[in-house]
Amino acid sequence: MQHTTAVSKRAAAFVLSAGLVLAGSLATAQTGAAPAPAAQATPAQQAPTVNTGTPAATQTRSAGSNTQQQQNNFDPVTGRRLTDTDRTPQDKDNTTVERTGATQPLSEFQQLVATSTGRTLPIYGASLFGGVPSTFAPVDDLAVAADYTLGPGDQIHVQVFGQVNLDATYNVDRTGSIFIPSVGTFHVAGLKFSQLADYLRTQLGHVYRNFDLTVNMGQLRSIPVFILGQAVRPGSYTIGSLSTLLNALFASGGPTPQGSLRDIQVKRAGKTVIDFDLYDLLLHGDKSNDIRLEPGDVIFIPQVGPQVAISGSVSTPAIYELHGETSLKQLVDLAGGFTNVASIASARLERIYEHTERSIIDLDLTASATTQLRNGDIVTISPILGRFKDAITLRGNVANPGRYVWHEGMRLLDLIPSRDALVTRNYYDKLNQLGSVTTQAANPDKTGELGVRSGIVAAPTTGGNSSSGAPVAAALTDTNTPFAAVNDVVLPAPDIDWSYAVISRQSKVDLTTSLLAFSPGKLFLEGDQTQNLELLPGDVVTIFSKADIRVPVRQQTRFIRLEGEFNAPGTYSVLPGETLRQLLRRVGGLTPDAYLFASQFTRESTRRVEVQRQQDFADSLDAQIASATASLANSAIGTNDPTASTADARQAVARLRRIQPMGRIVLSLLPDSRTVDDVPDLVLEDGDRFIVPRTPSSVSVQGQVYNANAFLFERGKRVKGYLHQAGGPDRLADKKRMFVVRADGSVYSQQYGNVVHANIFPGDTIVVPPILTRSNLLRNIIGLTSVASSVGFNLAALVYLTR
Repeated sequence: MQHTTAVSKRAAAFVLSAGLVLAGSLATAQTGAAPAPAAQATPAQQAPTVNTGTPAATQTRSAGSNTQQQQNNFDPVTGRRLTDTDRTPQDKDNTTVERTGATQPLSEFQQLVATSTGRTLPIYGASLFGGVPSTFAPVDDLAVAADYTLGPGDQIHVQVFGQVNLDATYNVDRTGSIFIPSVGTFHVAGLKFSQLADYLRTQLGHVYRNFDLTVNMGQLRSIPVFILGQAVRPGSYTIGSLSTLLNALFASGGPTPQGSLRDIQVKRAGKTVIDFDLYDLLLHGDKSNDIRLEPGDVIFIPQVGPQVAISGSVSTPAIYELHGETSLKQLVDLAGGFTNVASIASARLERIYEHTERSIIDLDLTASATTQLRNGDIVTISPILGRFKDAITLRGNVANPGRYVWHEGMRLLDLIPSRDALVTRNYYDKLNQLGSVTTQAANPDKTGELGVRSGIVAAPTTGGNSSSGAPVAAALTDTNTPFAAVNDVVLPAPDIDWSYAVISRQSKVDLTTSLLAFSPGKLFLEGDQTQNLELLPGDVVTIFSKADIRVPVRQQTRFIRLEGEFNAPGTYSVLPGETLRQLLRRVGGLTPDAYLFASQFTRESTRRVEVQRQQDFADSLDAQIASATASLANSAIGTNDPTASTADARQAVARLRRIQPMGRIVLSLLPDSRTVDDVPDLVLEDGDRFIVPRTPSSVSVQGQVYNANAFLFERGKRVKGYLHQAGGPDRLADKKRMFVVRADGSVYSQQYGNVVHANIFPGDTIVVPPILTRSNLLRNIIGLTSVASSVGFNLAALVYLTR
């Protein structure tokens, strides 16, 4: 095809994806040129050869075939012969032509619809011309229909066999005739292809006898047509003679947003021969009016007709052109009908009133289906509300949450028939997992790893420098076996909150929401019918667990873990109001080897507070490092101290942040405490852990001494004696700030007496800190965090050293 407007001269021809194939080879003539001249007979054309009994060798060719080289020499759209300057590298290699589709701007009505509905609606059918192929390869071997009319420029391939042999291709000249040597000239223009074989057989029969004949079409002629009006690329086109109206529309890019899709006209010899409605193809797949074009045809796309928009809950929201449709029902049919969530009792019609203003009309589609539409109307179909009719919602800590059918007189026990319905499915899932054989249990190489472990109750074993506070009890109760602890008591799910549940209800009068509280414990455990409240449609019943709302301590499900020197160590449930001393008596008390002074009582709530305080302290150290760094940048102080670099100080603070607090509570026990009666009456919380070690046999000396080590405990020996064993304080030691971390976690410092002469008990740790000076803040921080990491003393001691 050739396009005479300002469009890329090698725009790609394309085909309709539903199966419309551009028929015939594209002509090579320029637009407006005279019809193709009559070609001379090809080398295969020859005078008929009389059969003398010896078969003559003949050359056969496929009807309408062209060599690849011939295809490469012509633009498949314009038909113009290509030169090297016209070709891109891709054209030279693949002989494909790129088509760049321009995005059409929104029409004025589309902009109005977008403003009204909040979404941009497409013009129905316009997308058919948007996603076109970007390349095209000419098709030259399509079958020719029986009703194809021959004309100048067509090629005819004739094969004769029998008494006479003939295999030649003839071009129909401008007069509509072909010339067969030794036979004559015959006028074939205007004949149907189905008539051609009989016609030539009759003409050759005047000269020859006893022969048979076959006829095929070769290269087909090109025809000039005009595409005018509201086309994307109007102009004159030279197209294949098998091309139809749709082929030409696709080549021109289709109608513009201002062009009609429903009244596309084909004019021939001054008369309109067809009015093509593209909706017939789009909605019904009907292309019966897609006629074959003839030379000189004019395809005219008029202005778009009346347009209406429909959005919301219809199958195909879009802007539709009306062409005989007048009612709202007909518009809904064009849009594919209502969706399954459409509210047919609620619709809105926006209308332009006498080109002056806009108005809104509410429609009941059950009674307004015959409402007459006008140009510019905008119809919005609303979806149904998400409200359930006669339904109750059950949610929260229940086995089967969901929506249930409400009936007259329905009460809570009708919705939740028994207390078993309050146990969640997750509880049983977790419970079943506890009884499963895990992969670790099935692997004999991983010795000791059996069962399912949970972190609900058990706290990680502390030791070394991983936690703050003296880990004496944990260290002394750890075993030396190679087996890892993997089993623990597991709470599969949080317990039910028996004291509080609620019904959420919306008033039908003022739509306010109220909460009706009830006690599941009284209803299901005590059978109190006053708690069996009546339910109404739309109610939402919520059952809580003890993890949802913080209940009083006495109502909480509490577990405590006892480890070490107990007659029956393990994990125990805490009874309401039970204290630590009472629980120890109930479970069997302590062994004779128990060393209560070094016991370790940890609590999760305390640990969380310590974590926050530790981070605050680390933040303050970071601020001091920043201040010291700024001071060093403006002075020469510290330039000869390479060990106190800013980077080292920041790394030291980072190490401090990694220290995990234990949440230890000092029980203020005496060194000679031995019985349960010495244990304080401490109120227990869930997750508490109490470790009681055996009596240790050593005392540790850490910090700035010549031989930091653990030494055998000797009754009556004081701090001075253990310092002597450790070689005494070194030259960097701050003797005035020495302190003792007791086995129970408390600290004894110079503020409370002479540390050198202080008594020492089994499990105590003597700490000799480094000398701290204001001028060497960065080095001080490095030294303090180093001591804190190696000794593991608590945060209070560290703050004391920084004063």
